[in-house]
Amino acid sequence: MAGIYIHIPFCRQKCYYCDFYKTLNTSLTKEFLSALKNEIQQNANYLEKEPVETIYFGGGTPSVLTKNELYEILMVLNTEFQILPDAEITFEANPDDLSIQYLENIYSVGINRLSIGIQSFQNKYLKKMNRRHSVKQAVESVENAAKIGFENISVDLIYGLPELTIDDWKASLKQVFQLPVHHLSAYHLTYHEGTVFYNLLKNGTLKELKEPDSILQFNTLVEATKKMGFQQYEISNFAKNRMYSKHNKSYWFGNKYLGLGPSAHSFNGTSRRWNISNTENYIESINNNLSCFEMEILSENDKYNEYILTRIRTIGGVSTNFIESNFGQEKLSYFLKNISRYQSSDLVIQNNNIFTLTNKGLFVSDEIMADLIFI
Repeated sequence: MAGIYIHIPFCRQKCYYCDFYKTLNTSLTKEFLSALKNEIQQNANYLEKEPVETIYFGGGTPSVLTKNELYEILMVLNTEFQILPDAEITFEANPDDLSIQYLENIYSVGINRLSIGIQSFQNKYLKKMNRRHSVKQAVESVENAAKIGFENISVDLIYGLPELTIDDWKASLKQVFQLPVHHLSAYHLTYHEGTVFYNLLKNGTLKELKEPDSILQFNTLVEATKKMGFQQYEISNFAKNRMYSKHNKSYWFGNKYLGLGPSAHSFNGTSRRWNISNTENYIESINNNLSCFEMEILSENDKYNEYILTRIRTIGGVSTNFIESNFGQEKLSYFLKNISRYQSSDLVIQNNNIFTLTNKGLFVSDEIMADLIFI
């Protein structure tokens, strides 16, 4: 099974924490959509006729698109690929875009999973992040989506924000649990270079939340979601009734996927490629049948590292049997040697041939992953 990711690069306003590629120049929308359809057709053979199980509209802000624009994209995809009848089709959206009419429109064209970027249920933090919506709009967007018929709704939250108190964090989580939400993605704030938050941190205008407070917020997240019936199936992802993100799981389990649009990444098992992060250049390249991406062929070391980086994050963990059979004894010995120090520190647990992170280990996963990489 394979997946397709579509990067819609347009935003009406830039959030202060976001480092994903985006542009405020929505006047390019028509030209972009024309180029996107051409790119779909040019890459019709990339997935080698594997059935497509998931489609994901990300961004940017996909909810800047109209019903007709979405319909046309999906029609081209269905023409060029074998899209399964029950494919998961996820659509990222801002709460303030999700009017009842808009929800009805995207539901009617086949969108069956919503990922709503709420980030906080306190207006003061929304303002701090330069979000466009209010708490009222956030609540109404989820409630209205459920009324329209969406049965698979995910929301995003951010913790570790400057000055975020544990009480405010608990309040945001409580609000999620009161809504018809089936999936929660919760991320610790990262100060990515080039973002407004990064610059404010460097000049001293912002102060990073102290690590003990961040750890407390993470532990509160884990405990609260578990109590409310959400399973933590990946570091930042929680689902009720096993309603995992099939698309994200396909990344973590090494399935093929095609990335379309500026900055989108693709993977076919042997190589990885990434499109240029410039909408104008992307349009020009596609329209002139020129390559709009860079590519690397994956070495055996790359494939091993890819496996470690993706699987250690998940509930499925890392299998030593898989390492030995796919990467050999040298990689297995390297893994066992480096993972042992984290077992003794209660950061990793072993169950037969499977190694997974403990809650304590999840919070320092970047350090652990870096130590398991084979150079």
